[in-house]
Amino acid sequence: MDKKEDWNLELSEYIKQGEPNRVEKTKTWETAIGLQDVDGLKTSKYLVETAKEHIEGNIDIEEAKTRIDEYYEAQGSRQNVEKENEEADKVAVRITEILGEKAFKFSPTELLNIHKRLFRDIFDGAGVYRDYNITKKEWVLNGETVTYASYQSIKETLEYDFEQEKNFSYKGLSLDEAIKHLCSFTANIWQIHPFCEGNTRTTAVFIIKYLRTLGFDINDEVFANNSWYFRNSLVRANYTNFQKRIFEDTSFLEKFFYNLLTNSNYELKNRYTHIDNIQSANENELKGNNCTIEEQAIINILKVNSETTQEEIANQINKSVRTVKTYMAKMQEKGLIERKNGKKNGEWIVNNK
Repeated sequence: MDKKEDWNLELSEYIKQGEPNRVEKTKTWETAIGLQDVDGLKTSKYLVETAKEHIEGNIDIEEAKTRIDEYYEAQGSRQNVEKENEEADKVAVRITEILGEKAFKFSPTELLNIHKRLFRDIFDGAGVYRDYNITKKEWVLNGETVTYASYQSIKETLEYDFEQEKNFSYKGLSLDEAIKHLCSFTANIWQIHPFCEGNTRTTAVFIIKYLRTLGFDINDEVFANNSWYFRNSLVRANYTNFQKRIFEDTSFLEKFFYNLLTNSNYELKNRYTHIDNIQSANENELKGNNCTIEEQAIINILKVNSETTQEEIANQINKSVRTVKTYMAKMQEKGLIERKNGKKNGEWIVNNK
């Protein structure tokens, strides 16, 4: 998406106003609506108006869901151009609900539950693993398909990947190393393609919630404006054709994650991901970052509030105060942060932009 669409322009006004509660809701809605683009779906004007009502605090998310359901029930079997928007509208409001919840458990069951909640009553097989093998013609591959997991191995493969990730330690990793690993994990679970439909949107919602548990401050605009690129980068991360000298390439996905997690400004053009494009994603080196994942989490907190205490930081990243003090002492030595105006009434200055 090279320019903002009408819905994006409308909702972005709430971000300009700067009211924290409205800003948070708006970013969630933007992500939810933008993610419909992965399947070429567009939301209706009615959905945008409903989103605005929710952002302004006039209705809660339950009322928003009810309004969308009743809107399409009222249409019944009448032919209406907005009938084509039904899936996009219902899934968008459900994504908004899920992303607004703090609850999350890292497990294949959580992935199943997210899929069920997003697609119930929309198509058969919501929250159920597919029971047949699939292929999908991809524009980015000139009509070729990624090799997806066999349906017989979905459960075991997912459980293996989740167990590997659960036992993986991010402690001491640089942000570069953490992003490479997260891209690999994301690409792996997407390649399994456990469901008949809705895999990319389900993966995106799951990964957003998982990243939050790791302390990342997510740039919501990246998903809102580049969800098709996200899907294309997943395709490229899982496609090899030795005869054509094309190999699995996670660099496109890494650029997406850098923009998502560090506010980098890589160009996320879909044409760059096409196998015929002569420009490799690696032509421009990915930006290095000498932070560990814990240090980046602290930086994200301090960027929001420079007066946050170490006790508050410890609570937010689920570490002891002593551990946080050790982290921050090392961060000062590395020049990532500095203390201004003393211990009692001072504030933290972030030097890592």
